[in-house]
Amino acid sequence: MNVTDFLNTNTYKYPYKAAIGFKKDEKWKELTWRDFRRMVFKTANALKTAGIAENDHVAIYADNSAEWIVFDLAVMALGGVTVPVYATNTADQARYILDDAEVKMILTGNQEQYDAAYEISQSSDHLKNIIVVKKSVWIKKENSVYLEDFIKRSAEDFEIAEKSDDDIATIIYTSGTTGIPKGVMLTHGNFTKCFAAHFDFFKFKDFEREHSLAFLPLTHVFERSWTLLALTGGAKVSFLENTKLIAQTLKEVQPTMMCAVPRFYQKIYAGVNEMIAKGSDTKKKIFGRAVKTGTEVAELKRQGKKIPAGLRFRNKLAGLLVFEKIKKKMGGKLWFMPCGGAAVSPEVTRFFDAMGIHLTVGYGLTETTATLTAFPFQQYEHGSVGRTLGDTQLKIAENGEILAKGSGIMKGYYKKPEETAEVFTGDGWLKTGDAGRMDERGNLYITDRIKDLMKTSNGKYIAPQSIENLLSNNNFIDQVMLVAEGRPFVSALIIPDFESLTEQLPKMNIPFTSWEVLVNSDKVKAFYQQKIDEVQQALPGFEKVKKFTLLSSPFETGTGEITPTLKVKRNVVTAKYTDLIEKMYR
Repeated sequence: MNVTDFLNTNTYKYPYKAAIGFKKDEKWKELTWRDFRRMVFKTANALKTAGIAENDHVAIYADNSAEWIVFDLAVMALGGVTVPVYATNTADQARYILDDAEVKMILTGNQEQYDAAYEISQSSDHLKNIIVVKKSVWIKKENSVYLEDFIKRSAEDFEIAEKSDDDIATIIYTSGTTGIPKGVMLTHGNFTKCFAAHFDFFKFKDFEREHSLAFLPLTHVFERSWTLLALTGGAKVSFLENTKLIAQTLKEVQPTMMCAVPRFYQKIYAGVNEMIAKGSDTKKKIFGRAVKTGTEVAELKRQGKKIPAGLRFRNKLAGLLVFEKIKKKMGGKLWFMPCGGAAVSPEVTRFFDAMGIHLTVGYGLTETTATLTAFPFQQYEHGSVGRTLGDTQLKIAENGEILAKGSGIMKGYYKKPEETAEVFTGDGWLKTGDAGRMDERGNLYITDRIKDLMKTSNGKYIAPQSIENLLSNNNFIDQVMLVAEGRPFVSALIIPDFESLTEQLPKMNIPFTSWEVLVNSDKVKAFYQQKIDEVQQALPGFEKVKKFTLLSSPFETGTGEITPTLKVKRNVVTAKYTDLIEKMYR
């Protein structure tokens, strides 16, 4: 079964229903299933005419767009293999992937991506053709063509290539937090079986009426898998190209579903709490009662119990007075939000539950076609990452590492048999690299990355992610990296939330000069010391941050400090800020 077979199924079922949404000339437009399939098939025919055959590798190096998903589906419908490249990757990072994957053709988005691809093509043994999405991009005549012109004369009829479950559909390169990126080979069966497991797990009603917003990069397995799942189920998917416009887009598109990483929810949670803290005593009481009522309702729903009529009425009132205002800023219709990529604290999931928005916390890897576990609609445990889906099996190794088996497990790393062998146990379990535990009811709890666990010079083990996550829940903290390995105590590099701090400066009687000056201000440092002390009150002494340094600029993907999925590359950051780190231990 080809993962793209849903194009025929859904076009037959819903020919005139909207399949995808996209913004063009400042207006949101859509394609029906009939027109969507037509665009995919025209693109597949154009690829075939250009010499792309089954099992050939074709890359996409662009921001999210309707063209991204059309091109992806066309490649896979043809029987080819899609190789996504992060839109934020540098030319050197892209070169490694394109060379390693022996890519023959590439779709590019903006001018920078095109220029990098063209330069790579000049010395590549494989990459010879570049397709460009935007007509505003200036291209060279040699081996370059606009997508519109590329598909213009193509036929609309196309027969989707038959594929077995074991045939490769895509090669997704890991973000390289622990070394050189590796190409994860995911098959048609990985996708289709995972989708079936999700639909069986959640038992959605009228899924074809849902509307998902593709906000995270389609290059990442999380958004790509969810978007393909949503389309498989007949839902509409709209594509956001510029993530900075998320607040505006949510109001315009009004999705019912959307994937996001924990930081998205943390910022909303922290922002609401900060706003309430500034409000009157009356507003604080109303908010407190609303959260209390919403939490009571959410708890009864979680336990599968009936909600008394009086409580239901009070919750409706709480919604009208408090929650609807927050939800309207998120479009007003969101109810199901898959959340993954990092740890999310129970305080955040409980808050969204109280509002009536189900944060579906999950856990998985690129190597597992994303989801291994997720929150069900009932009987989930806050603080966990949920229970297994489908035929997924998990067990905890002697060293605490989570091991996995199931239909979503990758075929292996492309051209890396030794690395593939290393990541599997002798009896076929995938080593996830994450430490965790399971309770008696099958809920999985992540304790940390195996390689991230730190041991202080006093012999205490520190799991940095949970502490970093706790600190990041504060509205004034944007990014954090803990330092503790071999040290007598825990310290931290902290990037302020510059927007929140800007609003705070007048209240502290501090004139704005520059961030380089302000992060070294005694008043600003004292303000952050107070925030940090408040946040980590409940932590044991050995886990508390004793010293910290405020940085004047965020960790960036372009400098290699964080991955495109916002994971901190600890070795890179440590090397860059060695002097500042050492200063904290003098």
